[in-house]
Amino acid sequence: MILFGDFSDHGKVHALTRQPLRRGDRRRKYCRLRRCHPLRSARSPRTLAERNPDLNAYKRLCTHFIQASATPTIERLGLAGPLERAGAVRNGGEFWTRWGWIRPPDTVENPRPSGYSIRRQKLDPLLRGMAVSTCGVDYFSGESARSLLEAGGRVTGVRLEAGGGKNHELRASLVVGADGSQSLVGQLSELPRSVRHNDRFGYFAYFDDLPLASGKLSQMWFLEPDLAYAFPNDDGITLLACMPHKDRLGEFKRDLQGSFYRLIGALPDAPALGRAKRVSSFFGMLDMPNRSRRPAKPGLALIGDAAMTSDPVWGVGCGWAFQSAEWLVEHTAETLNNGDPTGLDHALDRYRKAHRSALAGHHFLICDFAAREKLNAIERLFFAAAVRDPATARHFDAFGNRRIGVKAFLHPRAVLRAMRTNLMARGRSRRATDPR
Repeated sequence: MILFGDFSDHGKVHALTRQPLRRGDRRRKYCRLRRCHPLRSARSPRTLAERNPDLNAYKRLCTHFIQASATPTIERLGLAGPLERAGAVRNGGEFWTRWGWIRPPDTVENPRPSGYSIRRQKLDPLLRGMAVSTCGVDYFSGESARSLLEAGGRVTGVRLEAGGGKNHELRASLVVGADGSQSLVGQLSELPRSVRHNDRFGYFAYFDDLPLASGKLSQMWFLEPDLAYAFPNDDGITLLACMPHKDRLGEFKRDLQGSFYRLIGALPDAPALGRAKRVSSFFGMLDMPNRSRRPAKPGLALIGDAAMTSDPVWGVGCGWAFQSAEWLVEHTAETLNNGDPTGLDHALDRYRKAHRSALAGHHFLICDFAAREKLNAIERLFFAAAVRDPATARHFDAFGNRRIGVKAFLHPRAVLRAMRTNLMARGRSRRATDPR
């Protein structure tokens, strides 16, 4: 079973893997599933429930930068082709720091891995259509979870509420909440939750025909404490965003457009705003706390932002939704097929551990950065070295697009190389300024 994100700001999505059908029905369902489900993973019938009845609904408060870490999952789903036909842009970035630009190398011999950038108004209907048309999926639109059903210490289903206050129950071997940072399923589950504050707020808008000094590459500026970025997207549209420190919130509230344009206009190699047309209103994210919740308990799992919502500055939400959905499938598909609740709960615990192993370190550092105004010593070390050394820039990029974890990023060889690079740069600078 694969399920992705919340498809709109107000339309929450839940998934259920229902109790197996009768033997003959299950065999016919499975034969059809084997022919057309991209991962060919689970025989059990599945239900997709979404509160918003609009098939074209989409999430508006999202910067929709899908990191390269999710590209293998997208390719295994057979989604890369549809995304590219819809106009998705292969993304990669350049990063401005006080030491200059970090430009990770991209060569024919060693191409730079990339993800995708595509607006949610295209992405969400595409994913919804893929999910709804998957064999074995029943789709309940205009319905949301009212409460969880439990028996014997595990979740066994959900009570759904439709329009007019009508309720009905569905029993399930597995309930999955994919309903975003304000996850209703997560709240109903009473799983342990952590919330850490973010000292920045954000505004973004869309621009047509916005020239960037980087061409089609994304740009990100670390201004300490403020941040800004430009993400080229489909149909020649660029998302332009700023994430200032909350000390400036009053300034932006008094004059949003003026403050936004002044911050962007003062950037090094700034986007040419005077040659572009703004084609949207400004979208504000005034409070962006970092949230995490234990992603599983017996009979229930959370994926995407329902399990972990990290600072949108880093653009990890969409990619981690794809990846966590795939991890859930990898760990539970076999036991779902076997119809063994005990085995399924063990599989859910393995999913929980895999989720933590892959993402907890990233989330910890993101939370730490969100509460600081200045770069810490490790960030200064790597940012400076990545400006000066292509190998360190590539290493920095691999961590930034979440293809490697914290342990690999801070490997002693990488740290020593960054230190050596910076020491050599200082030595050259001293020799150049020495009057002798």
